[in-house]
Parts: sequence; structure tokens; C-alpha cells
Amino acid sequence: MRIDLSAVEYHQPIVETPAPPVLRLVWASEDDTCAFAQHLAAQPALRNAYLELHGDLGAGKTTLVRHLLRTLGVTGRIKSPTYAVVEPHQAGDLAIWHFDFYRFSDPREWEEAGFRDLFASPGLKLAEWPEQAAGMLPTADLVIHLETQPDDSRLALCEARTAVGLALLSPLS
Repeated sequence: MRIDLSAVEYHQPIVETPAPPVLRLVWASEDDTCAFAQHLAAQPALRNAYLELHGDLGAGKTTLVRHLLRTLGVTGRIKSPTYAVVEPHQAGDLAIWHFDFYRFSDPREWEEAGFRDLFASPGLKLAEWPEQAAGMLPTADLVIHLETQPDDSRLALCEARTAVGLALLSPLS
């Protein structure tokens, strides 16, 4: 028996998944980055969110994290976790983990370092260079792509991937 499947190629999908909403922002200065961080910090949904930060070196990923952590009440030195891979922070009763997977190369490190447990626990997770840990990370609530523009401003493309991500962006859209 031969089944002709050629007709399937010409049918439109019955259900199409809409593209996630993307908010396009231009940050003319670091003050704009700070204002965006303050907006995020004011959202209750941030307490258990996972944010991915994408962009070239110098695009402003760590600067955004620093402004966000300061706004949330983190005191002391806030350094990039480039060599440590993760830096824990505490803001009152809010646990925060700042990951930088730039130098991450061994998937065994994921289990050995207990990252699965950190991502499963309550609190805010922020990841720079998440593409280096692709396949191990959960779905991000909010994905932020930062691009340096010729005039040194930043183009921020913010993509909500979950209901939490939508809650974080909805007051801005």
C-alpha cells in the first residue's frame, strides 16, 4: 500500500504558535539602563524570574545587572562572575544568583557545581552568555539582547517567553 503525503506539504498548519512579544528599547545613556533596571526591580514577578542577557563584550549586560542589584538593595561590591561562573547575592529575603557562562565549556560542571539545584530554588536568576550552557538551562522568563549602536547608545530587545516575562514587560508596552 502506498500513501501519498504530497498534499500535506500544501496545507497551512492548523495551530500556529505566535512569536513571543518583543519590546524594543533604546537606552541613550547609562541612566536609561538604570531606569529599566528600576522598572524591573519594582515588578513583583521578578522575585522568581530567570533572565537571560545576550550581547557582545561591552554591550552592557553586567552594567544592567549591577543597576538591578543595587536597586534591589544589594550592597557591597558587585563583580562579574566571569571566572567564578556564579556570584550569589542577597537582598533582604530575596536570593539572587548572577551567572556568567562565558568560560563555561564542560557540561559536567553543571551537575558538579549544583546549578540544577540553584535554578530549581526560589529567587532571581540572571545569566550572561547563556548560549554557552545551551541545553542545560530552563526556559528564560525574559530574554534581553543588548546591541551597542554607532552613537554608543544601546538597543535592548526584550522578549517575554513566559507569563512571568510578560508580567515584567507589560507595564512598559
